[in-house]
Amino acid sequence: MKPLRVIVYPHSMELGGSQINAIDIAGAVRDLGHDVTVYAEDGELVERVRSLGLPFVEAARSHVRPSPGIARHLAQTARQLDADVLHGYEWPPALECFAATARRHDQAAIVTVMSMAVAPFLPAGMPLVVGTAKIKAGLAGRRGSVDLIEPPVDTVADAPGVGGAEFRARLQVASGVRVVVVVSRLVQELKLEGILTAIRACGRLAATHQLLLVIVGDGPARALVEDEATRANSAAGREVVRLVGALPDPRGAYDAADVVLGMGGSALRALAFAKPLIVQGERGFFEALTPTTEPLFLDQGWYGVGSDDSPRAAEDRFIGLVQPLLDDAALRRTRGDAGRVLVEDRFSLTRAARVQVEIYRRALATPGEVPRTVAEGVAAAGGVARYKIVRRVQRVRGLASVDDFNARSR
Repeated sequence: MKPLRVIVYPHSMELGGSQINAIDIAGAVRDLGHDVTVYAEDGELVERVRSLGLPFVEAARSHVRPSPGIARHLAQTARQLDADVLHGYEWPPALECFAATARRHDQAAIVTVMSMAVAPFLPAGMPLVVGTAKIKAGLAGRRGSVDLIEPPVDTVADAPGVGGAEFRARLQVASGVRVVVVVSRLVQELKLEGILTAIRACGRLAATHQLLLVIVGDGPARALVEDEATRANSAAGREVVRLVGALPDPRGAYDAADVVLGMGGSALRALAFAKPLIVQGERGFFEALTPTTEPLFLDQGWYGVGSDDSPRAAEDRFIGLVQPLLDDAALRRTRGDAGRVLVEDRFSLTRAARVQVEIYRRALATPGEVPRTVAEGVAAAGGVARYKIVRRVQRVRGLASVDDFNARSR
């Protein structure tokens, strides 16, 4: 079969799981012999694109998303590159890809959604890739093609022994101190609640354990995280929590950890480093990866929603999960080794790239009819307009979330 020409369009170039997945899979698809270009606004992840040797085309910044201007530029770029496939990650790039290919029989537009819910106004005939088996099952019969690609991991680049000793030395962590690591954007949606709980819980554990919670990441909620960390350190009389900011390459942090707290792609990267994992969610959800809980995470993804326990109950739950791991090196090794095997068997980057190429070829083999495509585009435009009106009302009332389809109520 002839090589494909693909444009991959992440929703931003800020550090984040969806866009890192987009870039890494793009590189792996290129390594299978295809021509892949990344299209996006400028941002800190452009360096990751260039380090993989992928061509990059910069999109103009727009205050309106999806943007007709970006769709036109994307269509022009696709003509110049003679692209076969335009692949948008999350809903605004997806709709711009859809618009750019709407009247072309020789191009396909597909969408990957790594958020916790799929926007209902995405065109039903647009091939869709989701990140969890549970989301795929929930969409059965409601739209056309839906495929599953779970967040992949580069098990060669992400592996035990990659920079952990240097990271601990840079932080001047004493040999007897157990390090709990979380690598996360510091934002209100999904992330903040669990991070604040972990800070308070580690503050309590400081009375009996030598430990350090290392928080790798940045974002609009950083000031709230810093305030909570200051309180925990002050109460303990020593440093129990340290914020190190965002790291373009956080592998040393994962490798330095004794235990990792995470969700989504960050959770899977922890497993690649053979680290015991506690999965973070919302409403007090914390759960360790064990042989008993593995089927749950393979179904619903590396995330969960609890019963909205009180903050103290959530702290107690976290302590009950992390304390045995802090105390027992053999348990840490057993769980870490099992996690590494799971990632190698099911979540390798090469496997994800092969599945992605199959989806591209299938989309090209079944082009949409122009009248149906136009009708779906009109319906999507109406859905976006209604959605934006609702969001505007929510913002006026102070109810709107930043990461819209990661809000817990969806």
